[in-house]
Amino acid sequence: MKTTRRPSLKPRKLPQQSRAQQTVATILEAAALVLETKGSDGLNTNLVAQRAGVSVGTLYQYFPNKDALIVALSKRELAVFLAEAEGALHEPTGQSALKHLITVSVRQQLRRPALARVLDFEENRPTIAKELARSKAAFRAVIEQILARDDIPPQPDMQIATDDLVAIVRAIVDGAGERGETDRAALERRVGRALWGYLGIVDNPLPKPRSRK
Repeated sequence: MKTTRRPSLKPRKLPQQSRAQQTVATILEAAALVLETKGSDGLNTNLVAQRAGVSVGTLYQYFPNKDALIVALSKRELAVFLAEAEGALHEPTGQSALKHLITVSVRQQLRRPALARVLDFEENRPTIAKELARSKAAFRAVIEQILARDDIPPQPDMQIATDDLVAIVRAIVDGAGERGETDRAALERRVGRALWGYLGIVDNPLPKPRSRK
């Protein structure tokens, strides 16, 4: 019985020269723009090549299909997010580290909300999720290190707590992005209240805004 080969989601080749690297960066940004305006259903390699100003043949030198574009774009966004998130580990306390993570998460989502929402949806597909597992695991490791800090109340199950925190942040921040919210400070406070409540932290997570006279 013949088995059907799944299309590869890995780049066909990696750019070595600076010019090739710039070409790949241009293609990925074109894919991001298409996703922002047309969603994943509107994404196709011909349109991305046209938006990038390259031939389809050039695009196919690096990306065999549109899912490979989505994976590469997700990895690009996750790399930026993870680099910023890992800065939380340099914070002096667990609570300040959580605040750092909240700020990074809100900034990432509201920086390009339409793109973030589409990628969040695509990343739930099993074939895409498999390619991003290493990056996701690295982020989970950051959270687990924060939860182990002395000023964070002990959790019954560290793995479940980590999963729950990720789910809470995603639900609140994604919802805010869908509604077109732009007030980052207010959103950070809401996320903070949710996380502090879940973890059983008594202190206020973030300062309240000054009342207008």
